[in-house]
Amino acid sequence: MERTQPDPTDEALRRLIDQPSYGAQVLIVTARLLEMDPTEPMTGRAGGMAMTIAIDTVLKNLPQVVSDDSVARARRALPDLSGITRGEAALRLRAAAEELG
Repeated sequence: MERTQPDPTDEALRRLIDQPSYGAQVLIVTARLLEMDPTEPMTGRAGGMAMTIAIDTVLKNLPQVVSDDSVARARRALPDLSGITRGEAALRLRAAAEELG
């Protein structure tokens, strides 16, 4: 019985499909940054700074049109983060990222 090798193109495509979208990646990186101080209160400034860093980290090498679309999608998916800790905000951002796909 002869074993066939997996097609590298198929494997690369599968990996690409399995990755979260760029917008979801922005939310995930934002969550990771907020988790650095999980017990601190979530503030607009903390969220804004974390998201700015995430956007730069994830999207810096992409064409502007892709970056703009990804940021818009991430912002539309943002849950309400008021009145909670940064740890809770990170959990909500991860859930939003999963829904965004």
